[in-house]
Amino acid sequence: MYEEQFSKRLAELRTKKGVSARDMSLSIGQNPGYIRAIECGTTFPTMASFFYICEYLNVTPQEFFSFDEEPSNGINSLFDQLRQLDKEQIRTLTAFIKTIVKK
Repeated sequence: MYEEQFSKRLAELRTKKGVSARDMSLSIGQNPGYIRAIECGTTFPTMASFFYICEYLNVTPQEFFSFDEEPSNGINSLFDQLRQLDKEQIRTLTAFIKTIVKK
């Protein structure tokens, strides 16, 4: 039962991200048919591969297994944007955030 849910969830999150199974497989350092094999239920990832999958999909393991809930509250999208900033931009943004979040 969980195997089927796992496979469906992977396909759902991958499709939502808008990438092919082949591209995702290659992006996480696997052979081209790896993600398709997981989605078909013929194999399952190791724990290390599962964490790579979650990182690639920008979801936490908890969000991955939240089968009935929409993943993320937008924070993962924000992290994606933050990863593109240089050190000076991060310092500036941090200073700005400190001004709006006063304790």
